[in-house]
Amino acid sequence: MLDDMMDYLENIRSRPVWRPIPDAVRRCFCESLPQEECALADIHREFMDNILPYAVGNAHPGFMGWVHGGGTPVGMLAEMLAAGLNANLGGRNQIPVEVERQLTAWMRELFDFPEQAGGLFVTGTSMANFLAVLVARTRALGVDVRRLGLAGMSPRLTAYTSVDAHRCITQAMEMAGLGRDALRLIDVDANHRLRPDLLQAAIARDRSAGFTPFLLAATAGTVDVGAIDDIPVLADIAAENSLWLHIDGAYGALGRLSPYLSPLLSGIERADSIAFDFHKWGQVPYDAGFVLVRDAQLLQQTFASPVAYLQKAARGLAGGEPWPCDLGPDLSRGFRALKTWFTFKAYGVRRMGNMIAGTCSLAAYLKARVEASPELELLAPVALNIVCFRYRCADADRVNAEIVVAIQESGIAAPSTTTIKGCLAIRAALVNHRTRPSDIDALIEASLRFGRELSRAVPKA
Repeated sequence: MLDDMMDYLENIRSRPVWRPIPDAVRRCFCESLPQEECALADIHREFMDNILPYAVGNAHPGFMGWVHGGGTPVGMLAEMLAAGLNANLGGRNQIPVEVERQLTAWMRELFDFPEQAGGLFVTGTSMANFLAVLVARTRALGVDVRRLGLAGMSPRLTAYTSVDAHRCITQAMEMAGLGRDALRLIDVDANHRLRPDLLQAAIARDRSAGFTPFLLAATAGTVDVGAIDDIPVLADIAAENSLWLHIDGAYGALGRLSPYLSPLLSGIERADSIAFDFHKWGQVPYDAGFVLVRDAQLLQQTFASPVAYLQKAARGLAGGEPWPCDLGPDLSRGFRALKTWFTFKAYGVRRMGNMIAGTCSLAAYLKARVEASPELELLAPVALNIVCFRYRCADADRVNAEIVVAIQESGIAAPSTTTIKGCLAIRAALVNHRTRPSDIDALIEASLRFGRELSRAVPKA
């Protein structure tokens, strides 16, 4: 099994990025619950034949859809060790918990957070954003909100984020019981950054209407175009209005690893909480999300639930408090910290930062290729590593949607789509450390070839 996966990664360029799944393969996964044992070698062969060839393909250098990290052999091996150890990181007196605390200390150092800051591994930034909203809610309403619920509290809370923010911010408001109507979506400027003037006006309106503003969720690397909100200015506004400043830095926050990109994230050290993923720009295998909170005590007040069967002790296996389960909702937790620890130890900040900056250089190269082709047009500024463009033609939305599907089904590359100012865009998110300029060239050539074929000689717009 290990040899096969090493061969898969070593020879991944010879494979299609993605391939359509045959009906016969789908039918293989409609069988009834197995009643008898099966030879491990036969099960592995089924994996090699029917699972491995039909994954989403984000390990491939030509994968440019959405924002998926490529993983590394180091992370894969660490995941094997973690699975063999089978540690439950809900708590207790064990070194795996200390490994997670080591990562928290490293993140405090990376983001210039104080010693009293706390952190927690979660599935991904969607969950990390949700936890941050709950902590901000506790700060605004006090710990009694856990007992009384929102129905027992009088303030009507409002939160603020960009219209370009990820949908999980809205979802977090819903799950926190605050409701999507309590989230004000603020318009953006020409660079897709939240407009401070409109934010201040919205806060003033809400205060006049009797609402209590409590949270500002800024974005470091928007999902559509990779824009970074003006964090220093937003931090000032948050401070002036006693708002909890949260940063959704799903992938962009790890730009702090690069001396070249870190200045773009100026002000992030002033946040009350930051959510991000190691499994994106950090290349850690899925899943490895993280939430960092300036006040660990407030994090613990939001989630700790003392019960007899989780009673702590000064010595023995029940020692080592606080436990991770006191800092979040999960009692059963995998050892996500190990593959992250291995990644930082094996590659180091300098190499990881250079890799991250390299993906932005590739985006600049793709931008130049688009601008050099009269048949293509750029649809948004390129802030980091995401490039949105399209093929110029009549009925452009339909044609470009078909171009993306054609490229995906060809196995050459795997871009995605989004909508920029009402126009459907071909979106390339360059996250994989294996991607090279030749992969960018292949994307451009495929876009032009399929664009010419699919537009059927319709005069260019």
